[in-house]
Amino acid sequence: MAKHSAHQQRIIKNYYQNKDAIGLQRLSELVTDLYLAEGKKRQQVWKNVITALEKLELKPSRIKHLVEQDDPALLAKLVEELMAKK
Repeated sequence: MAKHSAHQQRIIKNYYQNKDAIGLQRLSELVTDLYLAEGKKRQQVWKNVITALEKLELKPSRIKHLVEQDDPALLAKLVEELMAKK
């Protein structure tokens, strides 16, 4: 295992402290991508959305519902809801 300098340790520590905020930021960017995407690109964006939602530990049933609805507005509403909790 590699030794990390004090500076690297602080960077790693800050990343894990802000992991939820980073995940929400990523999810909000994916909402924008979803509004603009069509066809195969849209399918790929949804895969990325699913991954982001799983990392945020959202219930699988809720993720499934969002994917089935295929509505970026619902996802945007969820992002607002999650940001309000943080």
